[in-house]
Amino acid sequence: MISSESSLSIGEKISGKVKALFELIKFRLASLVAFSGIFGYYLGAEAIDWPKLILFSIGAIGITGAANTINQIIEKDLDKLMKRTANRPLPSGRLSVEEAIVWVVVLGVTAMYIFLVYFNLTTALLALLSLILYGFVYTPLKRVGPIAVFVGAIPGAFPPMIGWVAATNQFGLEPGILFAIQFFWQFPHFWAIAWVLDEDYKKAGFKLLPSQGGKDLRTTIQIMIYTLFLLPVGWLPFKLGMTDINSALVATVCGVLFLAQTFHLMRKCSDKTALQLMFGSFIYLPIVQIAFLLDKM
Repeated sequence: MISSESSLSIGEKISGKVKALFELIKFRLASLVAFSGIFGYYLGAEAIDWPKLILFSIGAIGITGAANTINQIIEKDLDKLMKRTANRPLPSGRLSVEEAIVWVVVLGVTAMYIFLVYFNLTTALLALLSLILYGFVYTPLKRVGPIAVFVGAIPGAFPPMIGWVAATNQFGLEPGILFAIQFFWQFPHFWAIAWVLDEDYKKAGFKLLPSQGGKDLRTTIQIMIYTLFLLPVGWLPFKLGMTDINSALVATVCGVLFLAQTFHLMRKCSDKTALQLMFGSFIYLPIVQIAFLLDKM
């Protein structure tokens, strides 16, 4: 009896491999990361060079895709244990580890070439550091404890900073502020996701929630504290003259609404309110970043 795999045509096999490689990138996530980088680039640039901005976007997606693929290579056997990840290309057997490693090299080398040749050394080094921290430090720490969230928030906050450095070839307080906004945002974002997916994460031994991993009041208080930091840091771009006051007001309103969601979670401590907070985190960051962009125009 001929297996379904052997009965596929060469074209179908190639198409399946290409689709699986594309899945490894996590394109939606990579696109959001690229947008954060574009946000930083736009704020830093005196004038927009559109061909370079497109190249930057390709590099950002490439380095993010490489980091995501490394994460999936390392967690291949763990992904088999979780319902939401069991059908990923590696645990499902649609791609081999060797093929994924080659893909990492292709993506990583392409991104590094773009950053080195068309931008500057600092941009390339920051991108490489983000890849190493996410792929080789954050990923194994997920089974150690909530320290993984702190470590993961560092490369997660790099994109706007990298964008600024790519546009200016300068590192200073301004890219540090862009880093800080995205850094503090990630704690309520990550912990809301970890709360919603707690049962699935436990199957793989992931320990991401604070306070001994409990879905309790102590965890919600920590979520609230990190969200509170978003209020003052949202004003700093205006104070530094990077943007006008309009975006600072938008950031404040969004920050207050986001903070209100954490208080709601503190009262209810339920999966439903954690899910609402998770969606709130997805809304907060792009709205605030778009407000900063519009204020710069």
